[in-house]
Amino acid sequence: MADAIHDIEIRNLYKIFGPDGASLVDKVKNGMSKEEIKSRYQHVVGLNDVNLTIPAGQIQVVMGLSGSGKSTLIRHINRLIEPTAGSVMFDGKDIVQMSQTELRNFRREKTAMVFQKFALFPHRTVLENTTYGLDIRKLPGKEAEERARRWISRVGLDGFEDSYPNQLSGGMQQRVGLARALTNDAEILLMDEAFSALDPLIRTDMQSVLLDLQAELKKTIIFITHDLDEALNLGDRIAILRDGEIIQQGTGEQIVLRPANDYISSFLRDVRRGHVITVRTIMRKGERSDTPVTLPHTTLLEEAARAMTNENTNRANITDAKGNHVGSVTLAKTVAEMIAPDDTEEVSLEEAVA
Repeated sequence: MADAIHDIEIRNLYKIFGPDGASLVDKVKNGMSKEEIKSRYQHVVGLNDVNLTIPAGQIQVVMGLSGSGKSTLIRHINRLIEPTAGSVMFDGKDIVQMSQTELRNFRREKTAMVFQKFALFPHRTVLENTTYGLDIRKLPGKEAEERARRWISRVGLDGFEDSYPNQLSGGMQQRVGLARALTNDAEILLMDEAFSALDPLIRTDMQSVLLDLQAELKKTIIFITHDLDEALNLGDRIAILRDGEIIQQGTGEQIVLRPANDYISSFLRDVRRGHVITVRTIMRKGERSDTPVTLPHTTLLEEAARAMTNENTNRANITDAKGNHVGSVTLAKTVAEMIAPDDTEEVSLEEAVA
């Protein structure tokens, strides 16, 4: 494992596709629209002044519809795409300014990528696919194989080491891709629509596998998706892109509680609020109830409602991370907030994340 992990700082990042993109940055900065850049100059604005801090050891989800710029953004982190302007800082260095040798080492040692289409070598076995990154780094064969076997086992593919990709299901192939990324022991995992090609049940299973591994490994993961449910399930933080611009970022709970505009509200229409919002956002601070149920402040509303129902009570006390009493909630309020926002008792964003 790496000795230290570092935030990724993306600052004032622009990507304008076309031969003279650099000459158009100022026009975009001055407010010229993506449509006007396209019609007048036949260039395409891929990213428009993206600023994003990706916390070390967490899952940062970047979501948006097709053409929003999310895949373009992730490819700037390992510079598979050259930016038109801006910086991508990691461990005190600007990836944009790295020499080819520095960049090659950064890609090999610090990053690993998991693709939507698996990107496995059809002529290599599961074991050989998994050791590929270590082979490139010329790690001794025995050590590479030991590492690969360990991660193959961890992703649930014991016994398939000598199988070829075409002998595996889609979900199993993606487990190979994940094992390959983890075997490389990279600090940063770049996952571009990694589970989008999978059937819904297999997709949910892979999300669980990733979360279980992340609970132990604490990698810095940038996960691209167009699916809000997946974003809310996986993301410690979420950034929503539209036309190359970040239009909202924060925790899933912050976004569900306070959508920035109607566009984001439309995404949230069918969200299971009780699976995202925690009791700390709806509790009455300082109030104490006579109830057998005490819950941590991070308890989701669905879990809180279930706990109160199981104990045949309509109230629960809430404690903070240190176990200190901080407030209480009612079953009625909990169920109401699961169904729809309550305009009569709105919670400020500062209170929601306190």
